[in-house]
Amino acid sequence: MTRRHFLTQMTASGGAALLGAAVIEAAPLTKPHSPKKSTSRKSYLPTPAEQQENTLRQQAYEALVRQPVLKLSLEPHWFGGNEYFWYRNDGAGGTREFVRVNAALGVRTMAFDHQKLAKGLAKASGKACEAERLPFDKIAYTADLTAVEFEAAGKAWKCDQASYVCTRVGAVVAEKPPTPKPDNPGAPAESGPNSPDGRWAARISDNTIWVRNGGGAESVLTHAGAGSHPFGEQRWSPDSKTLAVFQIDAAAVKSVYMVESSPSDGGTRGVLHSHKYAQPGDKNTTYALWLCNPAAKSVVPAQIEPNDFGDVPDLQWSTDGHTVFYEKTDRGHQRFRVIAVDTRTGETRSVIDERAKTFINTSNSYTYYTKSAAEIIYLSEQDGWRHLYLYDTKLGTLKNQITLGPWVVREVERVDEDARQIWFQASGRNPEQDPYFIHHCRVNFDGTDLVALTEGNGRHSLQYAPDRTSFVDTYSRADLPPVHELRRTSDGALLCALETADVSALSGGGWKAPEVFCAKGRDGVTDIWGLVFRPSNLDPALSYPILENIYAGPQDSFVRKTFAVRDEMQSLANLGFIVVQCDGMGTRNRSKAFHDVCWRNLKDGGLPDRIAWISALAQTYPYCDTRRVGIYGVSAGGQSAAGALLFHPEFYKVAVASCGCHDNRIDKQWWNEQWMGYPVGPWYADSSNITHAANLRGKLLLLVGELDSNVPPESTLRLADHLIKVGKDFDLLVLPGLDHTAGGSYGERRRRDYFLRHLLGVEPPDRNVPTPSLTAVPLAAHPVSEERSLSGEGGEETTIRFHNESGQAIELFWLSGGKRVSYGKVAQGAAREMHTYAGHAWLVTDADGIAREIFVGDPRPGIAEVKP
Repeated sequence: MTRRHFLTQMTASGGAALLGAAVIEAAPLTKPHSPKKSTSRKSYLPTPAEQQENTLRQQAYEALVRQPVLKLSLEPHWFGGNEYFWYRNDGAGGTREFVRVNAALGVRTMAFDHQKLAKGLAKASGKACEAERLPFDKIAYTADLTAVEFEAAGKAWKCDQASYVCTRVGAVVAEKPPTPKPDNPGAPAESGPNSPDGRWAARISDNTIWVRNGGGAESVLTHAGAGSHPFGEQRWSPDSKTLAVFQIDAAAVKSVYMVESSPSDGGTRGVLHSHKYAQPGDKNTTYALWLCNPAAKSVVPAQIEPNDFGDVPDLQWSTDGHTVFYEKTDRGHQRFRVIAVDTRTGETRSVIDERAKTFINTSNSYTYYTKSAAEIIYLSEQDGWRHLYLYDTKLGTLKNQITLGPWVVREVERVDEDARQIWFQASGRNPEQDPYFIHHCRVNFDGTDLVALTEGNGRHSLQYAPDRTSFVDTYSRADLPPVHELRRTSDGALLCALETADVSALSGGGWKAPEVFCAKGRDGVTDIWGLVFRPSNLDPALSYPILENIYAGPQDSFVRKTFAVRDEMQSLANLGFIVVQCDGMGTRNRSKAFHDVCWRNLKDGGLPDRIAWISALAQTYPYCDTRRVGIYGVSAGGQSAAGALLFHPEFYKVAVASCGCHDNRIDKQWWNEQWMGYPVGPWYADSSNITHAANLRGKLLLLVGELDSNVPPESTLRLADHLIKVGKDFDLLVLPGLDHTAGGSYGERRRRDYFLRHLLGVEPPDRNVPTPSLTAVPLAAHPVSEERSLSGEGGEETTIRFHNESGQAIELFWLSGGKRVSYGKVAQGAAREMHTYAGHAWLVTDADGIAREIFVGDPRPGIAEVKP
């Protein structure tokens, strides 16, 4: 079978015909699991006192995850012609060490003798200096690599590495970050009235296109515009010979409305808010392409129907200027084209013309135009898996498929046209690993010499040397702390091991990572992957209710694949639940057939796979009680959570649905038409929770922010309306002043209380009785060396009141994801209260920007004394 015939067959069969286990839609669905009641195992039903112990245990967990975790990240600083780099390890108690790596040889050593440098610096500065706590966080090597430079106490120093004599210098040698090279030199030019060569100026007025040559008089190119179809956006070709103009048929986008019931200004009237919001089936603005030759004073329309989906198309131009390319997604997402237009005649032809019986995932598309737009690299699922293809734009033909096999290209990172190589991320190439792990690869344009750059069992992220000859590879899993390695770019070979994260402070306190669990889905063939979180005081002799965290939006996959210190699901598990999360069919990053399950079928939400997966979990661990299963989610997850009680009430018993898009006709157009199709058909009603409100069984809590700008609040309120009309009992919480949300700390508490009450049989504390206010506690300062090791994971809301008694002004920085976010200065003698979260870290610097200390939020209000 030829490759072309192979692709044709795969496209015609929806990608399932030749892929064995990827045949999902054809497989009969198993019946929903009917849990059998067990009489041999006692249900976990805590007493109020035991539940109070669980709450205290959970608070201890929140304190534990605020402990410093060492070597989570590694930041290489390259020098010596990219042959070397150094990095810093921050240890327990504010200790630190500097490491030097010879990348060419793969040799890791200490950057210098820490004891000798401490002694030399102490002698030169007259101040005591500890080898394990050197008073600087950065170094720089001199050009001849014979000395290191650093700043300590606001002064610059140089330490000779032979004698370890330290001397003052004017300034430390600055690192020179490499200048990034643009990945797409053929990116479309920006619009504007003037041609690139400055010869022509164009303007649009009164439905007329005018041009002027230099200082000459204006002339009319065309009067073809109309009041209802005016000319609008314009683009010049790089050679200034062609002006592309779009004729626009603008659609009037209707508004959605929200009432702010409790305005912040304290007014006595609610405030009406509105914004434009296109819904499925609404008329779209269309864009028709016209091509103007100002020198010849000619204008021709492109001989193709206007674009009726998306914004103004980007344009790519051939070298000779005779051809312009643009991309067209037909409304409904079942056809995607790259169209070549002759700028002289307006004649068109398709370079790429992909059609699908279900959908083309245009919300995650990728096209790369080589220099002069001679070739296109296109990412497509046309053979049943997401792969790269190379097209010849002149001939309008497929030159070759670049990648091939039962795995997916996740993202293209870089295209090297000179070497004709593509650097990309892939998933599923390592059959013994989780198929969602991201690995990094390189391949030639013609599909030869595919090189796997990474191999460790986890999700990988890379930091390349400036010349890309080597890279630092960091990988981790939900159950594996980060591992850092140095690898060679040419073949991915390991040069040397660097570090492994140290989580002993966590594990020593009883912290455990979640379990990665894999079981078969609805078809009994396809692997479904997820995470399991258990109570820290689990008694295997009892049976525990199960809570599922669901988000099943088809735009991605959602189970965490990397290491994290704190997870909200573990916080919930500590209260007495088995908490799970998995990615079912209908989500992205597997085969096309796996993804297609969502087509015109968002009510599915992968729930049959989830039921099979949870049932397999209970078979493996009998303490998982499938008679007591709850589910919760936000947005699309809110739709699925409520849908679980409507479509699978034999399995799911309790649901909390936040800001759900309960009817896809009410939600945003671009998202829903991508998966539910166009025009709006009966399948929209079939997937609607509102349509099926009469099916409700079990306990349902609906939450919605009254100012939800993502999913209109009426989506939730209309579901409530229908539930009322069919006489169903449910709970509704409207959150004043909030946007698209799970409800913040208050919503989180109400969600937990709901599950405690209906799955554990525990009545939550009466929070309406008077309670004493929490007493503020003094916060201990952490050394600045812990800046990168503090987890920064947030818990419940709290405050920190900073008192500046340092003798000078200070500046406050919130530490977020390894970055400093400034929150302004505090004058000497002043105080400032910051609203924050328990576990969030705040850095204090002095007036010169030198880091002083770090304070970490406590569940109780905290007082941070900044002293001299």
